[in-house]
Amino acid sequence: MKSGLFKTDLEVVNIGLEMFRNDLVKQGTKVNQVKFLPPADGDEEVLKALDYLDSDPIRRKIEAANKEAVERIINSRPVLVGYDKAINVIPGMKKNMIIHAGPPIAWENMCGAMKGAVTGAIVFEGLAGDIEEAEKVAASGEIEFSPCHEHSTVGSMAGVTSASMYVHIVENKTYGNVSYTNLSEQLSKILRMGANDQSVIDRLIWMRDVFGPMLKEAMEIAGEIDLRLLLSQALHMGDECHNRNVAGTTILIQALSPYLLQTNFSEKDKVDVLNFVASSDYFSGPTWMALAKNALDSAHGIEYSTILTTMARNGVEFGIRVSGMDGNTWFTGPAQRVVGPLFAGFKPEDSGLDIGDSAITETYGIGGFAMSAALAIVALVGGTVDDAINTSKKMYEITTTENPNVTLPILNFKGIPTGIDLRKVLESSMLPVINTAIAHKDAGVGMIGAGIALAHGGPPRSTQWNI
Repeated sequence: MKSGLFKTDLEVVNIGLEMFRNDLVKQGTKVNQVKFLPPADGDEEVLKALDYLDSDPIRRKIEAANKEAVERIINSRPVLVGYDKAINVIPGMKKNMIIHAGPPIAWENMCGAMKGAVTGAIVFEGLAGDIEEAEKVAASGEIEFSPCHEHSTVGSMAGVTSASMYVHIVENKTYGNVSYTNLSEQLSKILRMGANDQSVIDRLIWMRDVFGPMLKEAMEIAGEIDLRLLLSQALHMGDECHNRNVAGTTILIQALSPYLLQTNFSEKDKVDVLNFVASSDYFSGPTWMALAKNALDSAHGIEYSTILTTMARNGVEFGIRVSGMDGNTWFTGPAQRVVGPLFAGFKPEDSGLDIGDSAITETYGIGGFAMSAALAIVALVGGTVDDAINTSKKMYEITTTENPNVTLPILNFKGIPTGIDLRKVLESSMLPVINTAIAHKDAGVGMIGAGIALAHGGPPRSTQWNI
């Protein structure tokens, strides 16, 4: 019997080295290239660690701990209960303290955007008369710097929060812990992006004197607002609740408006507040960050758990915290460059490195993990609709379970990927995907674009959708 093997055109599947594919293509052969990476990228030390974690009885202890951790994340019910000045509510806050995004960092090591935000906050607090004097105050040792995450708080971009700024107060109705985050400044030339001119300071003063107090009074009337319910609705309406918040802001201000109207503020102040919220879709962005922080903090400190409870960046370093390492143990590496569209007039070399606590949204399972719910996000961060959908699908490979309370319609209402397992990330070399804004590398400029970054503490990568 004669074989027909060599009478038809060959179609080859090549796994691994592309040099073999290239040689076959040169000979006119059709080749399907399969991306292949050895476990842990072939790193022997990591492989040894993974072998240890997979041994009995360690594996059984880890599995039990992780089960508890993800159950706490899923069962958490974060509820907005109020707004107040940071000095009144944030644990450990002091008049001379500024808390910031990411892992710990000293003034002299801060990036341009964070230095810009810090000096602006110092002027806002009346601790210096101008930015030049504020730089001297910041370097003098008179200001105490500390990560937001070490004070039950998260902060967008530079994350800079000072004593007089108003913050959200979010209570976990299931487990009792409380989380905080500051208010959205709305525009692109803002403190959290490193801008610090007089227009930025004047806006912060108005937020302290009118916006924050009105929100505080409104919530005293409202009592509480169930944020997890609103989050689920926002994803069903086309948001991913990190960088796209069109629906989330609409339904949050809808929930707040009846109580804002009942406050004792003037009609002009009420109109100004509603116009301010309408000036940008980002009003609800910090709210979802506080929700995510609230749920993840309830899962922190579970012995043997390998679930990530924090991903955060300070513009210099990327840092994680792991549930099984109680307290404020940070693991850090170099921050990444964010790749994506820039505003007109800016070049890639103008961009600062990845910055902000907002990756708490991805740690929870929304943001970059939920881009399949917000296909219009690709217009902001780049890529294609298929990229957005495939990213959500990929993130299930490094997480432990799904959250049935927050679902993705386009994936047949599958729950968001929940519980990033450090073991799965190390074994697969697949990195969590974060979508985020891009701040200028220099102080005083602000936001210049948005894009995709990878939760990677090694040498910077530049491939946008390389997951």
